[in-house]
Amino acid sequence: MKYYAHVTDAGAEQSNGGTDMKKIIAINGSPRRNGNTAELLQHALRGAADAGAETELVHLYSLKFTGCLSCFYCKRKDVAHGVCALKDDLAPVLERIKQADALIMGAPIYFMNLSAGMVAFIERLFFSNYIYSEEIPTVFPKPLPHAFIYTMNMTEAHVEQFKMRERLGIYEGSAARILRAETKNLWAYNTYQFSDYSKYESSIFNEPEKAAYRKEVFPKQCAEAYEIGKALVS
Repeated sequence: MKYYAHVTDAGAEQSNGGTDMKKIIAINGSPRRNGNTAELLQHALRGAADAGAETELVHLYSLKFTGCLSCFYCKRKDVAHGVCALKDDLAPVLERIKQADALIMGAPIYFMNLSAGMVAFIERLFFSNYIYSEEIPTVFPKPLPHAFIYTMNMTEAHVEQFKMRERLGIYEGSAARILRAETKNLWAYNTYQFSDYSKYESSIFNEPEKAAYRKEVFPKQCAEAYEIGKALVS
């Protein structure tokens, strides 16, 4: 079974005549392969591809893996730092990220946090490249430009009310430190969750208002994602 997909509909496989082509990997932390998060990631990768990069989209929920098991193998003095001991479907993805030129992490917000799959991914990537040293805070092999794309049912007002920027800022701060590069982000608020709201108990929402918001705003968010992907290449 193939657990990751190369994006080919945006020119990702084009050749540049043998010169070094930048590689951008996007991580879909949503269980939906065609939902809001995946769609925004696709636009980001199209931007990267149009800027001349090779792109790859990884669907986390198609992989069999766990979060960190706190075995501390990555901290031992008798082994190479930056290597997670777990050998599962995520292991080769982590190695490909080390060879990449940029990383985009997309995740829906579930119950005031990143999806469980994305949190597990971050544990594995970040902790294995962090060692307990004041002099060497990260052993990631090179600066890796990166971005977070968040999708959520919350409105922008809810984000401020529940201090979500501060909550998720912890991940962004860790990313900047471990990956040695500035963090970009995109916040997609007030997402349209169901294809048919009448089938679900969702009386706290005004479905026509959400549909109108998506029609007006989501295309702008897709364009913003495209520009993020393009900027990561340059």
